Amino acid sequence: MTHLPGEVRIAPDPEGLADAVSGALRDLSAASGSRFAIALAGGRTPRAMYVRLASEPLVSQIDWSRWHVYFSDERAAPPGDEASNYHLAESTMLDTVPIPCGQVYRMHGEAPDLDAAAAEYSSLLATTLGTPPRFDCVLLGLGTNGHTASLFPNTAALGVANAYATRGLADYQPYDRLTLTFPAINAARCVIFTVTGADKGDALRAVVAGTAPAAGVKPSDGRLIWYLDEAAASSMG
Repeated sequence: MTHLPGEVRIAPDPEGLADAVSGALRDLSAASGSRFAIALAGGRTPRAMYVRLASEPLVSQIDWSRWHVYFSDERAAPPGDEASNYHLAESTMLDTVPIPCGQVYRMHGEAPDLDAAAAEYSSLLATTLGTPPRFDCVLLGLGTNGHTASLFPNTAALGVANAYATRGLADYQPYDRLTLTFPAINAARCVIFTVTGADKGDALRAVVAGTAPAAGVKPSDGRLIWYLDEAAASSMG
């Protein structure tokens, strides 16, 4: 783990990881000033973390009026669909916490033209967060194939340098995606990876080797923090 880029923190299990990351988000939010701009991750790993943020004691320890919520990626699905990353965040956290509705900026994965939807989100990021957009925190996961957000191996999204969001292509359903690009992710003040499970060893080693898409996450003026559970950490060998 010492060879992973950035800081590495290990929790005993997924529950402990959710506790640690949700607490870290509370602290980052408190230190962020008048606005806390965060890009949420999808997938299974963040679910418990979102539930904790929306529950006591954390829900009462956070000034939710300062939160501005974005997404690191989205599937081509309506916002109420079980596959939607927005739906995950909404059902576990956003429906409960008092974030003003005008401060939640979802990706329109249901749009018939995903290229146009990506361009719209890229413009939104520039308008609301600057050029490049300066997130206070970007949450990311790590797939077994080394992808992060919807930046998958051998896809055009990996090379996009002139936009902050683009169309992604997964290697499993739903295939069509929207995703933040490396220029948007790497401008963040803090990037947090959450990684659980004994099946992540190959992906983590590929990050160390620089061959996984996730190895492209290199904040230019910010922190990079890896939260691993013990199973994931041990799987690196």
